[in-house]
Amino acid sequence: MAIRTAGPFDLELLAALHARCFEEKWTSEAYGRLLAGPGVTGFLAVAPDGAPCGFALVRAIAGEAEVLTIGVLPDYRRQGHGRALVDAMIDVAEAAGAEHLFLEVAEDNPAAQSLYRRAGFEPIARRPEYYDAERGRIDALVMRRTCRL
Repeated sequence: MAIRTAGPFDLELLAALHARCFEEKWTSEAYGRLLAGPGVTGFLAVAPDGAPCGFALVRAIAGEAEVLTIGVLPDYRRQGHGRALVDAMIDVAEAAGAEHLFLEVAEDNPAAQSLYRRAGFEPIARRPEYYDAERGRIDALVMRRTCRL
């Protein structure tokens, strides 16, 4: 398994991976705008067979950091790719001097919540009906991790 930085040549790949992980689709143009923004870093997870299997975007600016998105293809979950992506984002946040790293996670996604808890995130708030999914409106848990200063 390897993690590499995602750049402008990866926009279509990021959009395709996102579409396989989530109901809400993000376009390659949306990824382009995000990656061009201040403090944004993208990552790709690559499986041992060379297949791209996950992605993440983090924004670290003005002393705070936020996970913009993270996903791992279903066939590659529970193999360490998600944790490697989270660790890469934590490294970016800490290198940028962020005091905290924030994220939102669907209330009905216990696997992701467990991953984040193991990485040091704690729930701090709830956003009612934050996600619009086929299964209905889903609350988001806001989670925070304190970074090393």
